[in-house]
Amino acid sequence: MPYTTHRPTARVLDIMQLLSTSKEGCSLTEIATAISVPKSTIVPIIRTLCERRFITQHGSNKYTVGISALIVGSACLQDMDILELFKAQMKRIVNATSEACQLGVLVGGDVLYLAKEESPEPIRLISFVGKRLPAYSTAIGKALLSEYTLQGLQTLYPQGLAPVTERTCTDFNRFYDECQQGKTLGYFTDKEEISPGINCFSVPLAYHGHYIAAMSVSIPSFRLTEEKKEKTIDALKTSKEKLEHTFTELNINDIDFFAKSFQSQPI
Repeated sequence: MPYTTHRPTARVLDIMQLLSTSKEGCSLTEIATAISVPKSTIVPIIRTLCERRFITQHGSNKYTVGISALIVGSACLQDMDILELFKAQMKRIVNATSEACQLGVLVGGDVLYLAKEESPEPIRLISFVGKRLPAYSTAIGKALLSEYTLQGLQTLYPQGLAPVTERTCTDFNRFYDECQQGKTLGYFTDKEEISPGINCFSVPLAYHGHYIAAMSVSIPSFRLTEEKKEKTIDALKTSKEKLEHTFTELNINDIDFFAKSFQSQPI
């Protein structure tokens, strides 16, 4: 008996693939038009996906990919050798600094956190894998956005840079200059711009001339000293060098999947 595509399943996958490539999300009408299916046909599918948290509906009636999709997708990432390479270096950084280390990639205008190694300190940063934050307010985001032109940044954030805390940079020109300064220094900082009392230092990770991810260390202000800052930056730069050398030496093919799956191309 010849194989035929199961249409209901295909529609679910079409919806998920469509939303995964849409930065702003899609309305019900836009989804129906894009996959050429009547709205009445996909309404039950949309409702079920929402109930199971594979997609999320926002106040603008736009649908975006939900947390359940990330959880399922992360099962694939857990088996990727490349992610294990990252985690090994992240553990080394935590051992050197006693502070939390995170790995993030750029998804649209947000940073998506893919991995985290906890700090042994009793008072620590509360964050989790799968969290998305405005990239311009984070050290990881600044590292990844440093490849963008000023015009590219303005295109990526057409509504402007909304403040997350009172220290968030909301001026495009100043933000662009800060990113360029970070490239010169070799590291990027977030000084209580995403969370009061938390400072972050980050380095980007390059492969084939593009930043595919970035690692950061988060330090509460009351534990941040000049000595700890220098130790943290040194640990990050050392791990960056080791990882980038490994990428080149082993000619890892999986990293292409890693980059194409998550990184937004600079404008």
